Amino acid sequence: MKTELPSQAVEVDANQQQLPTSVKGAGIGLRSLHYQYIITHKPQVNWFEVISDNYFGDGGLPLYHLEKIRQDYPINLHGVGMSLGSTDPLNQDYLTRLKKLAARIEPDWVSDHLSWISINGHYLNDLIPLVYTEEVMDNVASRILQVQEFLDRPILIENPSPYITFTDSTMTEWEFITKLVHKTDCYLLLDINNVYVNAINSGFDPLTYLDNIPATRVKEIHLAGYEEKENYLLDTHGYPVHPPVWQLYEEALIKFGAVPTLIEWDTDIPSFEVLMAEANKAEQFLEKVS
Repeated sequence: MKTELPSQAVEVDANQQQLPTSVKGAGIGLRSLHYQYIITHKPQVNWFEVISDNYFGDGGLPLYHLEKIRQDYPINLHGVGMSLGSTDPLNQDYLTRLKKLAARIEPDWVSDHLSWISINGHYLNDLIPLVYTEEVMDNVASRILQVQEFLDRPILIENPSPYITFTDSTMTEWEFITKLVHKTDCYLLLDINNVYVNAINSGFDPLTYLDNIPATRVKEIHLAGYEEKENYLLDTHGYPVHPPVWQLYEEALIKFGAVPTLIEWDTDIPSFEVLMAEANKAEQFLEKVS
């Protein structure tokens, strides 16, 4: 029988929207370059996270390696294709494949971005930012509620790295996210690098951002490196975490506690030992607040 998405937003029963908390400490974004190293050496890593969209096939080497690594490590799913901010219909095939993968991998949580990638059935190659208005919020909230109902689990939404702001916005990003969480009972994946990059590019205090999001809803943190351009910072995930991002991370842990933290590195991917060094550094910060 074909599984249908809910036709409209559903009311959330908070008692049924509990998020598992078995994953702790610092984890690493799992990329294909390191499959064999991990399978052979079984490094001491608390957990991994994968781009869920890369494992939607019914077989093949990526899924084979993922399931083999899952035997030894917790793995969470992080997507790029929900297109939560789009006005297109939700992609039922995408969500069905995601639900099937989640049943197979049994992640503690599933996450995606506060952005959109599709318009009139055409998909873009980047995560497009939102205008922060009540109308947009109602649309995104409805879609999150439908996704959570279909997946039968709460999801995490990640704060974006937009590079632009819209004059039509009627609220800040942190105000939008806070209201969205209250409307949908979802959780937050707080990307500290994105907060810092946006703060520098847009001219706000990153601590103001941290002070104004709901602390109890922050369930995961991302750390990554940025590239310094002539007039702005670019979130490339291609460098070690920069010192000011570590400093902001330390402030975040003071506010939110020892939130499970992921090291992301997606371009010019280094040896696994380099990623381990970054994860170990995050672990040192986490131990201070544990």
